[in-house]
Amino acid sequence: MQRVVAVICMLGKQGLSFRGHDETAESHNKGNFMECKGLLQQFDPFLQHYTSPSNSTYLSPASQNEMVECCSKEVTANIIKEMQNVKNKKRVKNVCHYEALERKLEEDGISQLKCVAQTYDGAAVMSGATGGVQSLFREKHPEAVHCYAHELNLVLCHTCRGITEATEFFSLLESLYSFFSCSLVSHNKFKEAQTKLGLQPRELVQLSNTRWACQLNTVNAVLDNLPAVIDCLSAINTATAVGLKTKICKFSFVYLLTLFKDLLSVVAGLHKYLQKDTIDLPQAVAYKDAVCDSLKQKRSDPTAADIYMPEQRHCRQKKKRMDDFVVETAFGVHRSISTDDEQLKTKLLYPCLDRMVTELENRFSAVNAALLQGIQAFSPVSDNFLSEPHLAELAHHYNIDLKTEEVMVARHFLTRKKQAGAAPQDMISVYNLLDSDMFLSLKSVIQVALTVPVSSCMCERSFSVLRRLHNWLRRTMGQSRLHQLAVMAIEKDVVEQLDHNKIINRFATLKERRHRLMLPMKDQ
Repeated sequence: MQRVVAVICMLGKQGLSFRGHDETAESHNKGNFMECKGLLQQFDPFLQHYTSPSNSTYLSPASQNEMVECCSKEVTANIIKEMQNVKNKKRVKNVCHYEALERKLEEDGISQLKCVAQTYDGAAVMSGATGGVQSLFREKHPEAVHCYAHELNLVLCHTCRGITEATEFFSLLESLYSFFSCSLVSHNKFKEAQTKLGLQPRELVQLSNTRWACQLNTVNAVLDNLPAVIDCLSAINTATAVGLKTKICKFSFVYLLTLFKDLLSVVAGLHKYLQKDTIDLPQAVAYKDAVCDSLKQKRSDPTAADIYMPEQRHCRQKKKRMDDFVVETAFGVHRSISTDDEQLKTKLLYPCLDRMVTELENRFSAVNAALLQGIQAFSPVSDNFLSEPHLAELAHHYNIDLKTEEVMVARHFLTRKKQAGAAPQDMISVYNLLDSDMFLSLKSVIQVALTVPVSSCMCERSFSVLRRLHNWLRRTMGQSRLHQLAVMAIEKDVVEQLDHNKIINRFATLKERRHRLMLPMKDQ
């Protein structure tokens, strides 16, 4: 059984299919589970009895599902145990609507734990201020703040909604990608055009509303390959190609390419930082403020002239970004916007800058200002480090009785550490330096501060597991089995630490319980 469990854990962790198309004895491809069992039999004849066709205790689909269920429940049990032991060490991952979420918390016995924060994607059904899951959940858990910091990836999307020209610009980029990626003939001609013009081979990139880096990569790819794109569209000369060529040869399109290259490059670093697992909220807010200041600084005539007239960049020894571009019209994306530099500045550059700054500031301001100051007070780089009034506000919100004496002693203790050359560098360092018995209430507050989520990236990445599990070869898989396998594939690190004996005991209990339930039915 230990070896059977090991095989199931390995397949579940890697997201591999268990069953094959034909699992008969004569089949040459019985599926991963049967093949692994066959290899084990070669080294251990004892298994032959339990895996023979006459004894299908561990081979039947039902038993397989039961074992997968036991592994999945053991993973969940380990996570719940960790949450109960360290209280707020982990945050609950939202995967369903409010009612199902509350029911799941009750079933797992963790509804009584303190909920520090919520984090969802940008869908209205989840993050809506009135009828969304976060608002309904907060009625029962008023202390759970909803952090929108992870929505940086949607800033561009909302920027485009307010500026028609930007919306049409990115729609055109998506059309270009589709034109060259959906047809092998067009794709090959595009590569030939790159070779003919001596350009570095580079593929166009698909846009994404939830991945900021994709927007910048798309803009850079089109900007670097624009001569090849125009040459290829001219050679294809279909109705679609002619239409695309006419649009991308407008001066305003080239201007927007240059504009968004500059603006997206400013925010690219913040996007990468928010993807990390080890970020803290105060540092993220500080970086956001720096990005906003940089964008505000670009709202100037020199920046507008720099984008409109790239020849001013001779001192930087860069190739002119608009050289060799064919302009077939004197009009921009809209007839109301001409190629005049003043019009482009006031109708495109400034509105895009203002909208991006506004979206960035609004999405980070969702965290209550007083709570944010309390969280920042735990950061050693903050001017308000261990400020008692700010910490008291945070503690009060989460109903923690913060002891004034602990804050005072901790302040002097950390000052001595700094004088000795061992000053903490971040919030986690502060938490690790403080003793749990001596600073009980203070550590509870900083634990809350460390738990408030800045990004939902880890949760969002787990959703992509479903694409690997529920592929076109496994479409008949039931919802229950898919759920159990998804738990194992997502929580790989937990699967590796599972006690196989506990899984075996859980499996035996499950078999016995289901056997007892079936006995009365047989008697009838």
